[in-house]
Amino acid sequence: MSKHLVFMLILPIVYALSIPFTMAQETRPNIVLIFADDMGYGDVSALNPEARTATPHIDQLAHQGIIFTRAHASASVCTPSRYGLLTGRYAFRSEAAAYGINGFDQPVIEAGRETLASLLQKAGYTTACVGKWHLGLGWQTKEDSGKARLDTATGFSNIDYRAPVRTGPNNFGFDESFIHPASLDMPPYVFLRNHQTVDPEVVLTSEFYPERLDDTQYAWDKKHTGAHDVYWEKGVWWRRGEISRTFRVEHCLSQILDEGLAFMERQVGEKSPAPFFLYLPLTGPHTPWVPAESFKGKSPIGTYGDFMMQVDEVVGQVNDILKRLGIQENTILIFSSDNGAYWPQQEIALQHHEANWGRRGQKGDVWDGGHRVPLIISWPSQIKGAQRYDHLVSLTDLFATLAELTGQPLQQNSGEDSFSFLPVLKGNTSHQTRSSMIHHSANGMYSLRMDGWKWIDGLGSGGFTAPSQREAVPGGPSGQLYFIENDSLETTNTFLQQPEVVRRLQKEFNSQKEKGQTR
Repeated sequence: MSKHLVFMLILPIVYALSIPFTMAQETRPNIVLIFADDMGYGDVSALNPEARTATPHIDQLAHQGIIFTRAHASASVCTPSRYGLLTGRYAFRSEAAAYGINGFDQPVIEAGRETLASLLQKAGYTTACVGKWHLGLGWQTKEDSGKARLDTATGFSNIDYRAPVRTGPNNFGFDESFIHPASLDMPPYVFLRNHQTVDPEVVLTSEFYPERLDDTQYAWDKKHTGAHDVYWEKGVWWRRGEISRTFRVEHCLSQILDEGLAFMERQVGEKSPAPFFLYLPLTGPHTPWVPAESFKGKSPIGTYGDFMMQVDEVVGQVNDILKRLGIQENTILIFSSDNGAYWPQQEIALQHHEANWGRRGQKGDVWDGGHRVPLIISWPSQIKGAQRYDHLVSLTDLFATLAELTGQPLQQNSGEDSFSFLPVLKGNTSHQTRSSMIHHSANGMYSLRMDGWKWIDGLGSGGFTAPSQREAVPGGPSGQLYFIENDSLETTNTFLQQPEVVRRLQKEFNSQKEKGQTR
């Protein structure tokens, strides 16, 4: 038999075997993860019957997807929450990631650790991070010291903005990145595209923004700013520091949106497009509250509500482009937030709006207001109509869910605290994803919820609500225990009345903290 004839006989077989793989690649859904910053569950008007914020586009997402009513971030502040989201691992397992960092700190994700992006990259996805990073960068410095430092006296740092960062999103599975280093109230105020500062000509924020306005009135958040920081009014403040000449704080959110939309356009424009994953972490409604002109004065609760409307518009524009590009049906669109809203009791009383509706506390706290978050997922080709999922889920669980979606078993030491809820996305809303969860506050206070109970390893909020910590008094409780199933506001501490429950939950917490939870 000739070589040519053998080849002709084998070719159809090879082609036939290749069809299922090719089709699987083509039909895998695109994934867009919109991650709001400091947005509470009660800020979404579809989730809070008493909301004074208006979020029609997020509401529409809820009407066509699944609302996760008991979703929690893995921690109640930015950096540890984002670490947990991207790695499927509680941040307290990493000394570097366990607490909030600033814009000059080193990367907190360990070299070689699997992330959502690298996981999807292996499955053939094109991946991008567009928005707020806040997980540390490997800045290069002018004196090559390897450690970025801010001179608080001058406001300048030792960063060499003309040199690319040594470590950043592209080292953790992202093919493309366009990021702001940290929160929008933290220097440096620059954009980086694929690890290169877009505009390396930096000056101080004072060149563009006065520290005070003639009508500035201080409020409860003034405590976060120093003498030379910008403070114009409640919620409208940011710290002094370096800023690119072309960077404007008030335009940051719009530029992030534009870059995210452009990425999706490019992917669909490819002749043989791979499925894509877009991680779109926003800079709002975290301070500074800087709504675009078209949103100013629109909300009954002032600047915060105006800014919330702009965040909602991001969701609307993402949905619109998915429709226009003809890919909405097979795109998983996820909307969530990194932690609860920074919304103290003063604002609840003043605005008659509960940003963390139905829960006690706020951002930073170990109480549920600190880490309960909105989570809404739309996937039109699979999810038909509005649904609710009333079982426990953590944002760390997205890792295992997308691993199962793409047919990838979790590797050892990968996604250790992640449990798949893919059955929920496929219609089984009675599926129980997990039976317990650890919570972690801004100041390192821990909590475990299990069997309807919530145990907390100390007194106080553990975060931004005063008092953060209280000393136990003789004869009094040393911790907190709530039957959270019937006491969502965590009002009745039964720590002394339920010693057996305390011991059982404390033992389980110690086991999970050391060994993890058995899948």
